[in-house]
Amino acid sequence: MSHPNIFKYPPISERVPRMLHGADYNPEQWQHDPEVLKEDIRLMKLAKCNVMSVGIFSWVSLEPEEGVFTFEWLDRILDSFAENGIYAFLATPSGARPAWMSQKYPEVLRVEANRVRNLHGFRHNHCFTSPVYREKVRIMNIKLAERYANHPAVIGWHISNEFGGECHCDYCQVAFRAWVQDKYGTLDKLNHAWWTTFWSHTVTDWSQIESPAPHGETQVHAMNLDWRRFVTDQTADFIQHEIVPLKAANPALPVTTNLMEFFEGLNYWKFADLLDIISWDSYPTWHDRGGDESRQAAKVAMMHDIIRSIKGGKPWMLMESTPSLTNWQEVSKLKRPGMHLLSSLQAVAHGSDTVQYFQWRKSRGSSEKLHGAVVDHVGHEHTRVFADVTEVGNALEKLEEVIGTSVPAEAAVIFDWENRWAVNDSQGPRNKGVKYEETAEAHYLALWEQGVPVDVIHMDADFSKYKLIVAPMLYMVRSGVGERIQKFVESGGIFVATYWSGIVDEHDLCFLGGFPGPLRKTLGIWSEEIDGLHDHDRNRILPVEGNELNLNGEYEAIELCDLIHTEGAKVLAVYGSDFYAGRPALTVNRLGQGKAYYIASRNTGSFNSHFYRSLIEGEGISKALHVKLPHGVNTAIRTDGVYDYIFILNFTHESQEITLDGRIYVDMLENRVIEDDKLRLNNYAVKVLKTERIH
Repeated sequence: MSHPNIFKYPPISERVPRMLHGADYNPEQWQHDPEVLKEDIRLMKLAKCNVMSVGIFSWVSLEPEEGVFTFEWLDRILDSFAENGIYAFLATPSGARPAWMSQKYPEVLRVEANRVRNLHGFRHNHCFTSPVYREKVRIMNIKLAERYANHPAVIGWHISNEFGGECHCDYCQVAFRAWVQDKYGTLDKLNHAWWTTFWSHTVTDWSQIESPAPHGETQVHAMNLDWRRFVTDQTADFIQHEIVPLKAANPALPVTTNLMEFFEGLNYWKFADLLDIISWDSYPTWHDRGGDESRQAAKVAMMHDIIRSIKGGKPWMLMESTPSLTNWQEVSKLKRPGMHLLSSLQAVAHGSDTVQYFQWRKSRGSSEKLHGAVVDHVGHEHTRVFADVTEVGNALEKLEEVIGTSVPAEAAVIFDWENRWAVNDSQGPRNKGVKYEETAEAHYLALWEQGVPVDVIHMDADFSKYKLIVAPMLYMVRSGVGERIQKFVESGGIFVATYWSGIVDEHDLCFLGGFPGPLRKTLGIWSEEIDGLHDHDRNRILPVEGNELNLNGEYEAIELCDLIHTEGAKVLAVYGSDFYAGRPALTVNRLGQGKAYYIASRNTGSFNSHFYRSLIEGEGISKALHVKLPHGVNTAIRTDGVYDYIFILNFTHESQEITLDGRIYVDMLENRVIEDDKLRLNNYAVKVLKTERIH
């Protein structure tokens, strides 16, 4: 087994080798008031902001009528940036097309699954397949690239905004049929993969293929899966279509597009080779759990780790976050004092080299007029939020040596989009909520609580760099994955799987010969049945006396209980009640130099905490800091191979204290040596400590 290499990556922009700090900026909304634009520059510098995302949703301001281009206002903005040491990620405006285009070319508007074409409005209401829309986007991007690809203020491209949604128009139906035909080649192969003899759904001509529809077909699971794959591929193809003219003008200028939190509609792993930098928009619901932010913080951390892992560990961009509140969550809660710096540096702790916001200045009207912003409607710097943003700017200046450093993860959690789609479409064993996402988050949380650096990967990733791989509900096992997992274990790796794993292949066809299919030998078990529990049902999990994980007492099982037989695995815990009392609930199988654990039931949090704590300690999985952490305090680490940069984050509303491990630490935010092993953190506080790396 190989171990992670330690890298220091180049900065996101070689021209700006600093932490980037800024926001989405919409100067087109203020062209009628030049004094506002002038004041914005002053305020940006005051808040230590050095980058803005400009041009998002600006199409009508750039092309007010077909073929008439008005770039002069953008010239003035970018020239002013260059004069004042501010840089830009220049957006392509394809996220919302102008009304003149929708009126003249209605084909650019999306058709919903019910086959009804949308009216003009909202955003991302366009067809990615439409030849007209693609041509209009190409023309616009050529114009932008010719004018700005070498502008001194422009350090990267921001492609559109928050891609998502799907179109079911005739163009998309033709494209889907071509995609399916290219994948399967023959109707016989298609019909076998889709298992169309069920309900007499056999396809006898390619023209019979339609996308899923509420008034048509939704029950052919493999078709649903292929449609989702097609939507991702078509979106990726559209993004590539956008990128081509930009790269033609300046190949060195990096491109990104902003992803969304656990967005189900697109397989983000497919974006790895498409984008130079990965970025995402983070909008947690802080302060909704009575002062304990740990569950929310772990969920955000997991998404940070997904974003970092998409590009194999390279630093990424926090493209959007709110400096105060949102206007679209159920409750628009203000960030408590300290939370803005804490949440911003949490992103840095997990590999971001930027902190950026939506938005710089609040819109005066329309749907986001009450969304949080650096500059409020009052228009000056004398606000609590502006002070919070400035505090982040000051902190980022003190962390510039962290730029480009990596997160040394020896553990990984598999969170696979195609598996997610298949699980959620499986129709059983708990149709009121099989909870794939929540299950993955629960296992991640148990590692997060211990301060273990984690990559979050898909099932086709390189496993060899890890000591521990956790695969919650690996329902779909694509071809070759089972063999690679077996090799990982035989080579000394630790593998953890759960109930509802190894059920189907990549075509959503059930494995024959016994579950968990290609994982059966690795796990040393056979799953005969799975019991779906009602919400009021409970079972008990009883550790076997003297088990190697030192688990004791009893634990609570809820919602799903797998009824398994051992085939070489050793039983570590059994069920305590119901007709399957005494049958295995937790097993370990030794294979080659490694071990594979099977957790047969969905258990409450205490089980996960105890199980992973024992596993981490027993297998020597690296933590950010090898000390005992109070509940709600998390540690994360970045390193350049010489120094470690350890982030200690208090996600509770109470002050906390931890005891350090005796090493010499420098507090980077306060620029002082830590002289006491007792480190105290105020509520919602963060410390960044620098120390020599132990090899």
